[in-house]
Amino acid sequence: MSVFHDLLVVQEHDTTIDQLRHRRASLPELAELARVESELSVLERTMAGLSAQRDEVARRQKRLEDELASVEAKVREIDGRLYSGAITIPRELQALQADADSLRRRCSTLEDDVLDAMAEREPLDEEIGRLEAAQDGLDRRGSSLRVARAEAEAGIDAQLAREQEARQTGVAAIPPDLSRLYEDLRRKLGGVGAARLVQGRCSGCHLTLPATELDRIRREPPDELIRCDQCARILVR
Repeated sequence: MSVFHDLLVVQEHDTTIDQLRHRRASLPELAELARVESELSVLERTMAGLSAQRDEVARRQKRLEDELASVEAKVREIDGRLYSGAITIPRELQALQADADSLRRRCSTLEDDVLDAMAEREPLDEEIGRLEAAQDGLDRRGSSLRVARAEAEAGIDAQLAREQEARQTGVAAIPPDLSRLYEDLRRKLGGVGAARLVQGRCSGCHLTLPATELDRIRREPPDELIRCDQCARILVR
């Protein structure tokens, strides 16, 4: 077998390596994981907005409840004074009663406000709960995809290691000047630097060589470097 057939074997390894690298970069798990992570990002932003809204309502509810508790305490204090018998002057009793009535009206308003805040918070709690459940589902899906991706990448990496080792063995048999030419052509021509000549056609560019060129190639010795006159790849007869 000529050195050019050895080069073709190296090309086959390189093609397989390129295909494996493409497979690794385009695993379906990668696209699905990107989709899941995008959904999680949107969901987290939505949850952050709703949580901020809920926290604001909760703070307002707490302020109202604290004020209600304070007003109720004042009402109890005034009631205690009213019914203690310590105050006997009618004008003072009327003033205290008026204060108590005013505070009770304030209590009623605060109670309504607290109920409104609770009603406003309830759907926010429910929506955040629903989103948290969705987040848990996406987190589990993401974890599963990462495991599947790691397994797929490990399998491809093992194949890559075998192909690269075989390639190194094959390259050792190629003269340095031919190897440099091949590598240069690979970079320029989409990864294919050497191609087989099959029935007058270059398997690299898939074009048929002119009859005169084919006739010239037939007359060349087996160890002569032949290049495709269409794409310039190294041709292996």
